[in-house]
Formats: sequence, C-alpha cells, structure tokens
Amino acid sequence: MVKVKICGITNHDDAQLAVSSGADALGFVFYDPSPRSVSPEQARDIIRQLPPFIQTVGLFVNEALTAVNDIADACGLDIIQLHGEESPDYCAGVKRRVLKALRVRDETSLEPMAGYPDAMFLLDAWSPNARGGTGQTFNWDIAAQVAESHRIVLAGGLTTANIAAAISQVRPYAVDVSSGVESRPGIKDADKIREFIRTAKTTPF
Repeated sequence: MVKVKICGITNHDDAQLAVSSGADALGFVFYDPSPRSVSPEQARDIIRQLPPFIQTVGLFVNEALTAVNDIADACGLDIIQLHGEESPDYCAGVKRRVLKALRVRDETSLEPMAGYPDAMFLLDAWSPNARGGTGQTFNWDIAAQVAESHRIVLAGGLTTANIAAAISQVRPYAVDVSSGVESRPGIKDADKIREFIRTAKTTPF
C-alpha cells in the first residue's frame, strides 16, 4: 500500500484531519516565500500533539546547514526534504534522513540521482517560478522508470482526480500532495484530504 504525505501543514486542525484520515507523514515548509511557510515555533507546537507513528518532514530550500539541523532538533523532525541546489556534501551533513527533491522537466532531470547514494528522492514538476506547490504535473513515464529501482515519493499536481492513475502508472513508494487538497494556499480542504487518502490507499498497487 502506498504511503501518503500531506505537505504544507500550517495549523493544528489540518494536521489532525490528515492524521485521522490516514496520512502517514506530514510536511512543514520552512521557506519564507511559500504561502505555506511556518515558523519553527508553529511547527513544534503542531508536532508535539501528533501521535508517534506519524512521520514529520521539514522542507527547506538552500537553507544554511546549521539552521536546518537546529530546526530539526527543535521541532523533532524525522526527515529533511531539500528543494534547492543542495550538494551531496551538504546532504551528508544533515542529521536526519534526507529526501532530495528533483524538479522533473525531462529524463535528464534525474541524472543527479547518482550523486546522492544515501538520499531518498521526491520527484516534482519543474517550474521556473516556484519550488513546488504549483499544482503542475509532469511526465509520469519518467518517474515510472526510476520507481522500479528506487523508493521514490511522487509529487507534482496530484489531486483526487488523478491520484489513482498516478499510482497505477508509477507505482511509487509514497505520494505527496499539498495544493491538490487545499481550499486556498496554506489551508486544507477536509473533503479533498479524505478523498485523496482514501483513493490512494485503495488503489491496487
């Protein structure tokens, strides 16, 4: 059964909704330009009230390594998701498991994977203007090729309408959704979250 990560959590209600609906992981954005950005204090307050079986993921973009590790410790993050141009050496200095995001434009977008032997990978849609949360999809055939040999997290424009097709085609380890289950940026829609997770968990894998 595919794992489900709900990203861009900004408040207690959305976190509890995702958990009660069956989410496996919650994502917190530590990137000020994002409308889903939270402070370490906000994230810590939400995370403290989560059950222990929920994985917590902190999203950073080209942040200072010391800041990443400090925030991870302060908030009790389980995984660090890196959405910038972080090098393999940088990733080696992260004191948590690393989920390295690659923005996919074509097959060459996956070439950097070989340089990160210890990282997990999240595949997102390429956009010239944003680091994720755009609601755009990409060619899932590219993701399907690497899903055979890597435990990838599929992101990029996933919604209740396309999640079943995405899982059937790619067979990813996990799926990640943010804007696809929102009523507006940073605020989740209860019906969309429930339907997304239900569909993801019941799609043959």
